[in-house]
Amino acid sequence: MGWGDLGAFGEPSKETPNLDQMAAEGMLFLDFYTANPLCSPSRAALLTGRLPVRNGFYTTNGHARNAYTPQDIVGGIQDSELLLPELLKKAGYTNKIIGKWHLGHRPQFHPLRHGFHEWFGSPNCHFGPYDNRERPNIPVYRDWEMVGRYYEDFKIDLKTGEANLTQLYLQEALDFISKQQASQQPFFLYWAIDATHAPVYASKQFLGTSQRGLYGDAVREIDDSIGKILKHLQQLGISENTFVFFTSDNGAALISAPKQGGSNGPFLCGKQTTFEGGMREPAIAWWPGHIPAGGVSHQLGSVMDLFSTSLSLANLPPPSDRQIDGIDLLPAILQGKLIDRPIFYYRGNELMAVRAGLYKAHYWTWSNSWEEHSKGIDFCPGQSVAGVTTHTQEEHTILPLLFHLGRDPGEKYPLSFASEEYQRAVERISGLVQQHKAALVPGQPQLNVCDQAVMNWSPPGCEKLGKCLKAPESDPKKCSWPH
Repeated sequence: MGWGDLGAFGEPSKETPNLDQMAAEGMLFLDFYTANPLCSPSRAALLTGRLPVRNGFYTTNGHARNAYTPQDIVGGIQDSELLLPELLKKAGYTNKIIGKWHLGHRPQFHPLRHGFHEWFGSPNCHFGPYDNRERPNIPVYRDWEMVGRYYEDFKIDLKTGEANLTQLYLQEALDFISKQQASQQPFFLYWAIDATHAPVYASKQFLGTSQRGLYGDAVREIDDSIGKILKHLQQLGISENTFVFFTSDNGAALISAPKQGGSNGPFLCGKQTTFEGGMREPAIAWWPGHIPAGGVSHQLGSVMDLFSTSLSLANLPPPSDRQIDGIDLLPAILQGKLIDRPIFYYRGNELMAVRAGLYKAHYWTWSNSWEEHSKGIDFCPGQSVAGVTTHTQEEHTILPLLFHLGRDPGEKYPLSFASEEYQRAVERISGLVQQHKAALVPGQPQLNVCDQAVMNWSPPGCEKLGKCLKAPESDPKKCSWPH
């Protein structure tokens, strides 16, 4: 979902009344970022509080190639990483993930092995349908075992866009919250819905209800579901005891535009890129009785901060044996303080850009290759900026391209190299980069090796359902990342 997809962020059709109400009752973050412009690495960053280059969710197969986890990826979240639910578990929290996991689909990467008590959802995206010969359809799990597969037992109609998955995910959330409230159990719920990820879907009652087409229908259903979750917390009398945060894992995928792509507002490009449209996200914090209503924060925030902030709320110290990139946002949320910190924009194994204050320096620019672009794959449709949205990987490490995001949020007008403003800002950012790189210990890259034999052929529970498929011979290869 993109920064510009919510009414509270200026979307003109104003079709998100519940999220807009959440913002009116809570705090809007205008400068909030994901840790990577793709779903899988950014989810790994959210749950570990660490940049993907540290937690292993990147590839070294191609310079600055983005990485995600299709079915044939061999790697996943390592046992050496400490995930938020593992730490909360020690403090007596019951933890549930609903929806997309995307941190590895092989048994050793299962969410219940990494701190979650319950799971209803899928290890991968809902791509498909597959033929179950070359590629298997994606499994849906309840806890340890699959309960079916997308397109077979969990229908997604690619012609109409109809699927009731968001409704299933909503009911799971309401039931889990009720159960924890009844047992007076503190809980952590990670509600990871994916209806706005292509192929986009919505349930029957929402189809055709948006001015924005099918994508808008999906956004409306997510908005309606969040309204019901917040209302449920209030009816159970636990809203003042529950911290809720809404955000996205990457910017809207303009490659799917206009029919299945969202809006990144005034920002450049979208998913896959380290321009603002790829990494700046809608973000709302809600905690009645604690967060002053109608707040707007200019704190530079990151999904990794949700790790540190959650630990702070649970009175737990962050792990001291590793570098944590997230910061505790509570001083910004509860007292309106601004914490000075940089934002690092990574793409694969490369630090592409850095933001400090209102300045953003690009050390590399790249949207996608000419070869991909010539096939109609475009991450910046209608937004070409000469010398900025380049189709070859352009290095600017000697003279970074510098933008002032206050005056130029769309990254269209690089500052003059000769100006005093440029010299001052680049000097400061260069110091931050040197410091960052000197302390960086990259993790073991998990997204380098692909093997068709590790796909979702025979997930746990497939025997009971008669849904086991025969895996091909193992043939590990270097993954190819054309983007």
